[in-house]
Amino acid sequence: MYETLNSKDFDFLNDSDKELLNRISAYSEEVFGEIEPGQVRISEQLEKLRPVMQEIADERKMTLEDVFIKYMDLASLVLAKKDEKFKEDIKDFDVTEF
Repeated sequence: MYETLNSKDFDFLNDSDKELLNRISAYSEEVFGEIEPGQVRISEQLEKLRPVMQEIADERKMTLEDVFIKYMDLASLVLAKKDEKFKEDIKDFDVTEF
């Protein structure tokens, strides 16, 4: 199963970016539930997320495309930080022992 983002994963972001990720992530969980994104085409995922992204775009006077790009950039940044932390956490384990 893919890893979802939650607010503790992006404490390093500014408040505006946190709010954007929180809203889209919460909406995504509500809409998709336990469905893995790999089982749903990207175009379908985007269509399902469109309402919350459009709402944010309207509030922030941005285009829908700009909200989508910002969301993808922030999500990528958060996932990269999580991966970095994971690698740091396991660096002392010798996997050859197993």
